[in-house]
Amino acid sequence: MLLDRNWRCADGEVDLILRDGDDLVFCEVKTRRTGTYGPPAAAIGRRKVRKLRQLARRWLAETGVRPREVRFDVVEVLPQPRGATRLVHIRSAF
Repeated sequence: MLLDRNWRCADGEVDLILRDGDDLVFCEVKTRRTGTYGPPAAAIGRRKVRKLRQLARRWLAETGVRPREVRFDVVEVLPQPRGATRLVHIRSAF
């Protein structure tokens, strides 16, 4: 269930915040048009991981939501030259 989309605060933005059963999922969506620099998830470095964890703490503090578990997922969006865009869902990416 989608709880929030493109949630913003002064510190940054979280693409998707979802509930998966009792778990809360903070999801980063990444797109790359070509594989020249690797898959989209490769663009998420240590700095971005730290930032997403910080944003998750802030969202939890502001909303008062107390999930059983918190998970960080990545969805890779891979546009195809022909046909439908390909999506890759990486659960517990970090």
